[in-house]
Amino acid sequence: MPPRNAVRWFLPFLITASLTAGCEVVDAGDPGSTGAPATGGTNSGSGSSKDAEAQLGKLTVVAKTGSMAGYSREKFPHWKSTGKNCDVRDSVLERDGTKVKKSGCNVVAGSWKSIYDDKTLTAPAQVDIDHMVPLANAWRSGADKWTTDQREGFANDLDRPQLVAVSAGSNRSKGDQDPSTWKPPAKDEWCAYATDWVTVKSYYKLTVTQKEKDALKDMLGTC
Repeated sequence: MPPRNAVRWFLPFLITASLTAGCEVVDAGDPGSTGAPATGGTNSGSGSSKDAEAQLGKLTVVAKTGSMAGYSREKFPHWKSTGKNCDVRDSVLERDGTKVKKSGCNVVAGSWKSIYDDKTLTAPAQVDIDHMVPLANAWRSGADKWTTDQREGFANDLDRPQLVAVSAGSNRSKGDQDPSTWKPPAKDEWCAYATDWVTVKSYYKLTVTQKEKDALKDMLGTC
C-alpha cells in the first residue's frame, strides 16, 4: 500500500477531473495567481521526512510568537467557492473520503479516517476540515503582514498538505496550537504530521519558535 501522504496528494488530480464538468476547482498552486507569498519553498504535495528535516533547518526561528493583535478568521476568507454550490470543504471531503456520495458538488455521504486519532467517521457532519498550520498560528508567524488575497490563498490551499479531514474532537482539541503543545493522539501519525507542518511553513516562509522546532525535530525522529 502506498504511504498515506502519497495517496492523499495523488487524489486531488482525480478530483479535479471529476469536478470540472460542474465546478471550477480552486487552484492554490501558483503563488502568482492565488496571492500566496512568492517563495522558493516546496511547491507540491507532501515531501519526504528528509526533505522536511532540511526545510526545518532553514526556517526562521523567533524568540516568541507574534502578537494576536488585529487577528480574526475573517481575515483568512476560507471555504472558497468552487462553483455550482460547492466549495473547498466539499473538495477536501471528496479527496479524503471513501465511498463518497454527492448531490451535485455537495458531499452527502461517505466514510473518513481521522488521521489524528484513528477514528472512523461515517457522516460529513462528523468531519472537520483542519488547517494543518492553524490560521491564528499563521497570523502569529508572519501572515499578519500578508494581504487578504494572500491569506485567502493560504486558507484554501489544496496543493500543499494544509487541509485535512479529521474528527471534530481532535480538531477542536488542537485549536491553534503548534506541535510544542499539541500532537496527534495517534503517535504513528507524528512523522507525517511533522512533515506536513514543515512543508506548509517552509512554502509560506512562516516562522517557528525554538520549542516548536524542537518538537518537530523529535516528531521527525519517529519517521
